[in-house]
Amino acid sequence: MSAVSTIYIHPIYQRPGSSGDIALIKLQNPVQYSDYVMPICVPTQDVEFPSDLNCFVTGWGSIKSGVSLPSPQTLQKVQLPIIDRGACDSLYHTNNPTAAANATLIQWDMICAGFKDGQKDACQGDSGGPLACRWDGSWLLAGLVSWGFGCAIPNRPGVYTRVTAYSNWIQQYVPQFQLTPAVITVSDPTNGSVGPSSYLTLLFFLISLLMHKLW
Repeated sequence: MSAVSTIYIHPIYQRPGSSGDIALIKLQNPVQYSDYVMPICVPTQDVEFPSDLNCFVTGWGSIKSGVSLPSPQTLQKVQLPIIDRGACDSLYHTNNPTAAANATLIQWDMICAGFKDGQKDACQGDSGGPLACRWDGSWLLAGLVSWGFGCAIPNRPGVYTRVTAYSNWIQQYVPQFQLTPAVITVSDPTNGSVGPSSYLTLLFFLISLLMHKLW
């Protein structure tokens, strides 16, 4: 464990559900890597995560709405497919009388993952956790758990901060940081073996600014 030295909050963030739901933290001490603690690759801004690509979300949040993760609070994971931003926005307009028909709910810097009929999802307490996609032997950080409506509710998939939208912003604070290029398809989204990445040997980690979701 290490104390936090500095927190960098993205300047455009305003409120839950808005753009800019991302921050950087700098630790006072280096992270000691091991078989269980490894860095993740941050993709370049032009990397696209296609619809139906299966990715993983991890966290210690609730296992369903109102039900906390029981002791010993083992880290949970769930596999979820990426959902196209336009399709996700349409889902959030379904049976949603408070949303104007022409209002964009899923903003340019967001990415969705989940199922139209619910099934599986991140939940309360998972905010800031990684949406990680394995490709060509490495794990890529596609998103950060940001907001949603309930847990695993039909037509309300999880919404994540799209990390590629902020790759250049991250690099402003960490000039020596190498981003990871990739061309991703859905033909074999989990190929390759996983090991420590050489791209992230930094004292910086990505977190979501929010410590709660709009459940």
